[in-house]
Amino acid sequence: TQVKQGIRFTPGARVLTQTLKQLGFKMAVISGGFVDVARYVRAELGLDYAFANELATDQDGNFTGETTGPLVTPERKRTLLGMIAEVEGCDVEQVVAVGDGANDIPMLTTSGLGVAFCAKPKVRETVRDFQINH
Repeated sequence: TQVKQGIRFTPGARVLTQTLKQLGFKMAVISGGFVDVARYVRAELGLDYAFANELATDQDGNFTGETTGPLVTPERKRTLLGMIAEVEGCDVEQVVAVGDGANDIPMLTTSGLGVAFCAKPKVRETVRDFQINH
């Protein structure tokens, strides 16, 4: 709950996602973080998909410090991007991906349009055509 309360969306994020939704776009969060936070972001922004790492719990519901299920690695992000495109009936070349970290590079370079958003230097070096830095 504290993590969710600390999330601050970029100004304009809600308007952008609402507008894209009205235009029929499908949107996802694909995160190397944790699924509870990704699901919160999905709900808050009206996204269609949320993929992230799942924390394992013990019999009492306490976190064990381990994950369960497939890890959302850079390669998995690329795979999930392709899977969403297939499910939605479009080519991956029609997909826009936005990312900021090195773990996003495979997804950004696979999509038809990869946008480095407030990205770290390695991403800016790789994704030179489309960057938003503010």
